[in-house]
Amino acid sequence: MNALVPLPVLLPLCATGLSLAFGTRMKRFQRFISVAVLTAVTALSVILMVAADRQGPLSVHLGDFAPPLGITLVADRLSGLMLTVSSAVTLCVLVYSLGQGMTDRDKETPLAVFHPAYLILVAGVSCTFLAGDLVNLYVGFEIMLVASFVLLTLGGTGPRMRAGSTYVIISLFSSMLFLTAIAMTYAATGTANFGQLAVRLAELPIGVQTLIQALLLTVFAVKAAVFPLAAWLPDSYPTAPAPVTAVFAGLLTKVGVYCMLRTETLLFPGNRIGDLLMAIALASMVIGILGAVAQTDLKRLLSFTLISHIGYMVFGIGLATREAYGGSIVYVAHHITVQTTLFLVAGLIERRGGTTELTRLGGLARAAPMLAALFFVPAMNLAGIPPLSGFIGKLGLMRAGVVDGGGWAWVLVAGSAATSLLTLYVVAKVWNLAFWRAAPPGQAAAGTVLEAGDDSDDDSDAGPDRIPGTGDEGIGTTPPPAGQVSAATLHGRAVTTTSRLPHPMVAATAATIAIGLAFTVFADPLTAYTDRTAAELLQRGPYIQEVLGR
Repeated sequence: MNALVPLPVLLPLCATGLSLAFGTRMKRFQRFISVAVLTAVTALSVILMVAADRQGPLSVHLGDFAPPLGITLVADRLSGLMLTVSSAVTLCVLVYSLGQGMTDRDKETPLAVFHPAYLILVAGVSCTFLAGDLVNLYVGFEIMLVASFVLLTLGGTGPRMRAGSTYVIISLFSSMLFLTAIAMTYAATGTANFGQLAVRLAELPIGVQTLIQALLLTVFAVKAAVFPLAAWLPDSYPTAPAPVTAVFAGLLTKVGVYCMLRTETLLFPGNRIGDLLMAIALASMVIGILGAVAQTDLKRLLSFTLISHIGYMVFGIGLATREAYGGSIVYVAHHITVQTTLFLVAGLIERRGGTTELTRLGGLARAAPMLAALFFVPAMNLAGIPPLSGFIGKLGLMRAGVVDGGGWAWVLVAGSAATSLLTLYVVAKVWNLAFWRAAPPGQAAAGTVLEAGDDSDDDSDAGPDRIPGTGDEGIGTTPPPAGQVSAATLHGRAVTTTSRLPHPMVAATAATIAIGLAFTVFADPLTAYTDRTAAELLQRGPYIQEVLGR
């Protein structure tokens, strides 16, 4: 069974080579390879999750080098669950992208780069979840960064290049900080292996421990978009097309949360900075949801709700009890699926209504009842309406706060309840504006061509383009106003609205909803699994022994 551990990383990397080799001449083969590999990774992830639950942590030492010299990959209950949820979601998003025609068909583009970049992203995420040392954790981050920049900037439009540049600058800053933290850790302990670090860090002076902990938490907080290190996210994610934004918002931020969970439980037990983490969690919840309340564009609104709900996960990490960790893990799994689904729905709304600007939408409940249902279920799940999985995760965290009984815990319980109510207000606002009210006079009709907003220096076609049937001008060469997101395909080309949505896009969105609903239907085994996961995180011993190969 241990031999299966590296396959979630190796399979996407090998498929990337095949995709690059044959993709330009055999596009159907390229798509088949991507879907087949992600299906296999999903199946492998389920097997690893079940095996880790029954047998304990699994590991493989690549190259047969004894720890800590070689590369160690470890699958325990936490990484198994994260692999399973992430691979299932990335498979659904890939199917959605195929339905939207998200392959690079431009004649001037030498390679069909969407599928290779997407597979590399999956490999980087898997490497991060399975890494048994800080160096390979860093490698996983860098793999994700390279693929993310390609996916964010495909099409080369001005807004995407600006957003991609912001994303890369922030990511490179966090990467340099991560390297600094690794260097300091190695200088102080002589190792980067998680098993050895769990023992040697405790022997360091408290000041050195706190400094290393603060550096690592800062790096992971940037990745997770925790306030106040989240200002880059609302301007970076919404410019990308729906599939890319969905997988970034749903998955990549949770990689940072996973790393916080792993390092806080394994390397820095004792909860020395729990009050600080809870203060940050409260700020993320409140400021993020207030930012969402102020938005009128659906993609930006969802980006702010993402920042807000990261605070729930940090809340559990700050409490640092078995119940709190279990609640955080439930909420991570729930939020990956729900946030991904909502961004996929945003893509469907853009294709049906011509925009994600809520002031220009209306009447979709009557015009597209299927689309209304696809939005309503995950929206209620995000708001935490019983008995959906969002309610289960929030209830677990709030119960853990009540049991803790501390001052900050009670403040976070109140903040969690207020944030949940404001989330309900936000999704109700989206429902009222986009679905329930009558369609506004300027809403784009089916067949309307929406040009991608760009502000390139090429003025050969200068002048605003009028969208037929909308009365709006300036869509085309004029950049969108602040807070407004322009429509475009993966390649930066025009979007044409349709009254009948592509079946693969609808099916993929429905599949992610089904995953979220499965968390509700199987809530009892899920919470039992996460409780065992939390106990294993606090116990530490089995993971340490597996990493060290004992």
